[in-house]
Amino acid sequence: MQADRCTDRRILAVSGADRAAFLQGLVTNDVERLRDGAVYAAMLTPQGKYMADFLLVAEDERILIDVKDSLADALAQRLAMYKLRSKVVIEETGLPVWRGLGAAPAGAVADPRDPALGWRYYGALEVEPAGIDWDALRVDACIPESGVELQPGDSFILETGFERLNGVDFRKGCYVGQEVTARMKHKTALRKGLARVIVEGSAPAGTPVEANGKSAGTLYTQAGGRGLAFLRFDRMKDGGVAGEAEIRMEEA
Repeated sequence: MQADRCTDRRILAVSGADRAAFLQGLVTNDVERLRDGAVYAAMLTPQGKYMADFLLVAEDERILIDVKDSLADALAQRLAMYKLRSKVVIEETGLPVWRGLGAAPAGAVADPRDPALGWRYYGALEVEPAGIDWDALRVDACIPESGVELQPGDSFILETGFERLNGVDFRKGCYVGQEVTARMKHKTALRKGLARVIVEGSAPAGTPVEANGKSAGTLYTQAGGRGLAFLRFDRMKDGGVAGEAEIRMEEA
């Protein structure tokens, strides 16, 4: 078993008779899919912009929310704001989070975003940390990270790959930010979005990208000469620069 403790995640729990219906009206994915395993989803602003992304996991009489620690407080507050008369309780669990590759312990769930991300386990696990390069795995699979490629109040989920990563359902009905997301879905093509790039040189995450003297996006996570960048596709046909690094889009 190869596994590492996630030290930057927090687990919230939603319990109560209305827990599934409550979340169904708020998040981007279909909560009914929990019967088949973990579900990747996001909470959006009414304007359709990203607020937080997370994994939902059914556990006995509650639904766990595996979210980035830096986004957990704001998410909990937003959920409480929408609670109204719903019969739900939102609380912290204190559960530790592990992620791993290969053989999984009993009770682990597959990461629903991509098989490359292996499994997640919630609770104590007696295993020596493996030191897996998770950033390299994310870059290879073009998977955005909360608070890095996914920026609260700024990102749109379809531009950051949520449809490809099984994070949005277009048939489930209304949720917060649904109208904007649906309009973007029915555009002929997205003009900008997250892409995997070849990086020659290095630049800090968040470095602006320029191409032919024009702003073309932002470079983020890098690993092994490759990286993830949010780009204007029409301006990157001949490559660009991010600080001292030269970058070019990787062919699909």
